[in-house]
Amino acid sequence: MAARERLPVIFQAPEWLEVRMDIDPAVKPDVVGTITDMNAIAPASVDAIWSSHNLEHVNSFEVPKVLAEFRRVLKADGFALITLPDLRAVARAIADDRLTEPLYVSPSGPISPLDVVFGHQPSMAAGNLYMAHRTGFTARTLGQALIDAGFAEVRVHEGTRWDLWAVATMPQTAEDIFEQLAPVLK
Repeated sequence: MAARERLPVIFQAPEWLEVRMDIDPAVKPDVVGTITDMNAIAPASVDAIWSSHNLEHVNSFEVPKVLAEFRRVLKADGFALITLPDLRAVARAIADDRLTEPLYVSPSGPISPLDVVFGHQPSMAAGNLYMAHRTGFTARTLGQALIDAGFAEVRVHEGTRWDLWAVATMPQTAEDIFEQLAPVLK
């Protein structure tokens, strides 16, 4: 599968240019850096942010700083599309004593509730400590964090794979963005 095909459908159109940022140089991002300090990216220069399983890797006290960075780099009509683990859904599996049983299989292999809460254990055992999880969210807490960060409108959706999806808009974001993102949020 080509890299563009792995993106949410809205970003697969040819007018979108993906610029990848990652803290881990081994994954060969366009920009090496942390989402807690995105100074390598100019203010108000980004149309959209696609944050897939990133926020859970920073400490909870750093989340407001990350979201402030997202707002800083987004254009006035931009938006953030965020997906991350749903701790409420995973907690149900933990309460059913399924801590180490696979919830699903990812490209990295089977993912258990233990992996969702603390980070992908096989990756960390192999030395990739960037995979550690340092915080977590429910739909309510993710929505509140985005509202507290000052996004103009926030919508959070519980996914079907133990995940949450959120759209956070800037003040001048087109109202039809939620319609455009509807296929992603199903």
